[in-house]
Amino acid sequence: MPAPTNTQFSLAVHVLTLLGSQAPALVSSEFLAGSAGTSPEHVRRVLAPLRRAGMVRSRPGPSGGWQLDEAGCETTLGEVWRAVHGDAGVLGVHAAAPDCTVGQRIQSELEEIERSAVEALVAELDQVTLGRLVQDTSGVVLSART
Repeated sequence: MPAPTNTQFSLAVHVLTLLGSQAPALVSSEFLAGSAGTSPEHVRRVLAPLRRAGMVRSRPGPSGGWQLDEAGCETTLGEVWRAVHGDAGVLGVHAAAPDCTVGQRIQSELEEIERSAVEALVAELDQVTLGRLVQDTSGVVLSART
């Protein structure tokens, strides 16, 4: 049975684009969750590493919410990927049994392929800014660098 797909990156891009379209207003986790069809808790879990990376700010309390930092619309999708996934791979390479020669060799080959795939993916994502997505989805120009 295949493993479930990790949707944290796409959720992060969704809510960041929504925050960009609402800037500079504070936006609640509930509003973001309603737009993305998920729970406010899941939205907050996905936004936590983005806050640590300095991409978003939050204010707690009844009048609180989330907003992009000043450079938000200039953030690339590659930066979002790195904040959400860190050094995690994309192929799900498993650990081979230490006494299996084939397993050891294929694992090192797959790890090299995975490194190349992640580098290519991030390089492509670095070509797209949140500002471009905000513009594409709302028709509003928010940054000169999109």
